Amino acid sequence: MKTNNLTISADIYGCPNRCKHCWLGHMPNRKMPDGSDEMIVNYFKPHFHSITFYSWVREPDYCENYVERWQRDIQISVNAKPQRFELASFWRLVRDKNYVRFLKSVGVNKVQLTFFGTEEITDWYIGRKGAYQELLRATEILIKNKIAPRWQVFISTKNATDIIKLLSKSKELNLSERCKDFGEKFSFFIHSGSCDGENRKLYPFRINREDILAELIPYYNNFSETKTEAELCEFLAKDSTCFAYHNENEITLNIANSFDVYFNFTHMRPEWKIGNILTDKSSELVRRIINEDIPALRVAKNTPVSKLVKQFGDPQSHKIFDCVDDYKAYLLNEMIRSQF
Repeated sequence: MKTNNLTISADIYGCPNRCKHCWLGHMPNRKMPDGSDEMIVNYFKPHFHSITFYSWVREPDYCENYVERWQRDIQISVNAKPQRFELASFWRLVRDKNYVRFLKSVGVNKVQLTFFGTEEITDWYIGRKGAYQELLRATEILIKNKIAPRWQVFISTKNATDIIKLLSKSKELNLSERCKDFGEKFSFFIHSGSCDGENRKLYPFRINREDILAELIPYYNNFSETKTEAELCEFLAKDSTCFAYHNENEITLNIANSFDVYFNFTHMRPEWKIGNILTDKSSELVRRIINEDIPALRVAKNTPVSKLVKQFGDPQSHKIFDCVDDYKAYLLNEMIRSQF
């Protein structure tokens, strides 16, 4: 009997960037063999009522035939249709004049662009020279085609003061007024991000809450709801519940270009691996998915939050966390890292 609705994101083509904030973690770039998309869908088709297929995990549309690729994603999805959301490839926007027309044709009205400050720091975070200038050019291309850019900015001790310059740059470019001209809103928002994947390596540079400059607080996403690590340690010290990710009727999977399968919960590390499409029978792999039977989740289901705090929390730290679950996820992954 088929149950549940499945969304699949497969790393068919890879990504041009090596962002230091990437919550998935860095993976090698290699194109998956032709026909992999249909093979993956057919592998899961007997077990799920609907399947929504996306041909990217990281950079969307990172292929030359992106129009046909999008049509293909729609075609091979089962009883479902993929959505565009606010995601697009800034790498492709500045290299292919037809790409923005494609975005318009599929109903994209807003596109999120990720900055880390001005040129030097943004290029360092994204992992390649020229990324910052490409983001500025992508912003201009979007506005000229009546698509509103959303500037997402990750903050740390490395870039806090530089973000002031980036904010000034957005005002210098008059982005808010220019977006108003076609009935959309320009967004500039700041947050600290999660603390898994590559971003875990930046934990030492996570900014203290009190060190966030007053000029930036109005742009910080839900700043009043953020907490310091010390506050979270005190709040969670006696929490006897367990923090375990869980799916209901909607399940999302990430498929690496090695055909390893992961839940869309956190980074794609070995301890979170569900199985491999090439080596595991679909019935057994789907059993693990439905029962959430993987090593990392077994640890999660048997470790109280209070124990995570005691072993891995720092009650003296004022590092900022945007929500309680982000901090729980950080602690859980620290526990898992210690055991695998």
